[in-house]
Amino acid sequence: MTSQEISLVTQVSAIFGAEGLLSKISGFERRPEQFEMACAIAKALEEETHLVVEAGTGVGKSLAYLVPAVLYAIRSRHKAIICTHTITLQEQLLYKDLPLVQKILGLPFDAVLLQGRQNYFCPARFHRAQQYTHDLFAGDVLPELERIRLWSETTRDGTRSSLSPEPDPQVWAQVCSDRSLCSPKTCGKDARCFYQTARKRALSADVLILNHTLFFTLLEDGSDTETGYLFPHDFVILDEAHTIETIAAQHFGITLSQYALKQLLHRLYHPRTRKGIFGHLKAIKAITLTTDLLEEIDVFFDSLLVGCDFKQGREFRIRGREELAFLKSQKRQSILEGLNRLEILIEIIAAPLSETTKAELTDIAGQLAGTRNNLLAFIEQSEPEFVYWIEKSGSVAANITLHAAPIDMASHLSEHLFRKKTTAILTSATLSTGVPQLEYFRSRIGASEVEALELGSPFDYAQQMTLHLVRQMPDPRDRGYEEELKKWIIHFTEQSQARAFVLFTSYRSMHTVAALLKSFFEKKKWNLLIQGKGISRSHMLEEFRSGKPSVLFGTESFWTGVDVPGEALSNVIITRLPFATPDHPLIEARFEQIVGRGGDGFREYSLPEAILKLRQGVGRLIRNKTDHGSIVILDSRIIHKPYGKAFLKALPKCPREVL
Repeated sequence: MTSQEISLVTQVSAIFGAEGLLSKISGFERRPEQFEMACAIAKALEEETHLVVEAGTGVGKSLAYLVPAVLYAIRSRHKAIICTHTITLQEQLLYKDLPLVQKILGLPFDAVLLQGRQNYFCPARFHRAQQYTHDLFAGDVLPELERIRLWSETTRDGTRSSLSPEPDPQVWAQVCSDRSLCSPKTCGKDARCFYQTARKRALSADVLILNHTLFFTLLEDGSDTETGYLFPHDFVILDEAHTIETIAAQHFGITLSQYALKQLLHRLYHPRTRKGIFGHLKAIKAITLTTDLLEEIDVFFDSLLVGCDFKQGREFRIRGREELAFLKSQKRQSILEGLNRLEILIEIIAAPLSETTKAELTDIAGQLAGTRNNLLAFIEQSEPEFVYWIEKSGSVAANITLHAAPIDMASHLSEHLFRKKTTAILTSATLSTGVPQLEYFRSRIGASEVEALELGSPFDYAQQMTLHLVRQMPDPRDRGYEEELKKWIIHFTEQSQARAFVLFTSYRSMHTVAALLKSFFEKKKWNLLIQGKGISRSHMLEEFRSGKPSVLFGTESFWTGVDVPGEALSNVIITRLPFATPDHPLIEARFEQIVGRGGDGFREYSLPEAILKLRQGVGRLIRNKTDHGSIVILDSRIIHKPYGKAFLKALPKCPREVL
């Protein structure tokens, strides 16, 4: 009987079985959870159904989905699309896990990691940047261009992340792949064009690795709605799936940044530096129009600063007729007309030019048209089920961004991901909030009718982890809370001799406590790593793993996707239960929607979201079977509040100490 005649479930079951191919790998340890997950995925692929899987830390979920995915892709000639949230996991899949799968199966297949085109070096645009350096750049960029040239001759994949230190953003913007100058027609035959090479390989690959952002961008740009997602008859596996509601909302909504719009116009002409395409072409009328439009953009966005009440934070929600009238009155017509006039003028200017310059100008005109449509849609609030808000950012000069997002992503994801005759498999180590069948997560993403599988971790938390709770901590909103944090952080980091993550829910609190503890850590000669102090996340982790006693203070990005196995991390201190800010417009709108249908916003949204986030933070500690350490929660609400039981129920069973 050929492999085509054997069911995929039978084939996968044999591979993961006690005497299967995996058992021949040195050091492999059979895990029942991994076996069950792999068989469930094989069944979903064969039956063209969907599946949601929580696979606890240590299950080995990458192999559990890669083996059936590769086998099914080869036998059915359907492309496997594997999506993750972090580049770290993407690179692990490509350079570690998939080579192992190829060794196990003994079958040839091609796997490609594809990033967004702006991450790739383009030799055609580099040549143009060298040719028109005086017109494109202010200041001396020749040393940076030379550094990039030397790197381009040795790099394996031509991606920005492989260039260290990171390139100057202004320079990279002129040498990276761009739709107008880097196309199959212009660069397709150039073996040195990394994006077109990756794109061609992606079209023929059996396995395509993407991040969630690129997947939803491509899905939005035009998916094969009848038979697949990005390609006919493809299937998708979304790892780190706990992030997809947030990421999908960004792509089904509107984001219009003052900074991004001005950067786009600066490609045409920058009044301060007098650089840009129009400067090179000496297009006087276009230079004047661009300069005037840049001024109108600043006037429009600056007027929003005056008209919006940002007292509760950096966001201002637009709602009600009065606020809509206020927005419409802020010289919106002059911007819309200015964008339209510039589009028309670009088309006239571009017509007689070379194909290369014409293509670049046409692409910019298309982006301006998209900006105009998004601005009009925001002003008119044309989507009734969206929430609209204005965000202020920037410490030196304010940057204003207009946002619109669907309040409820369930219907959108149900339509785009969970259609008939397609297969979407979603997995993560943290999807459960303590209720059966991953009910909360499935309801949020429109997967209520999708089968769920909840698999625990093979780790022995009762032996590997201890949970410490502090009864006498003041409420996080009370005066003296941060002084108490200082006292208990000293207590627990002394117990673990540094080797600790201290996780915060706000930058302000983190920096306040760091200042209070600076002298203590200096006296101990411990390395204090603070997020946002000019050190990249990856460099902070390198320093933490280096062997020197270290304590890392982190916020949002360190609660998830960080892997520090071994003794370097023996203590995770959580300063506050991670409830989302209730006054953020999107969260506020979700609350209102739940209350509007007679529900409880706290119980149905805020609490389960906080439970998921806490589980992610706790999950940083135990990463393999030999890890040991402590979890400390410095928020007494977990003891005193009725909802504290829900948090504790969702955490791994382990010894607890209440102080």
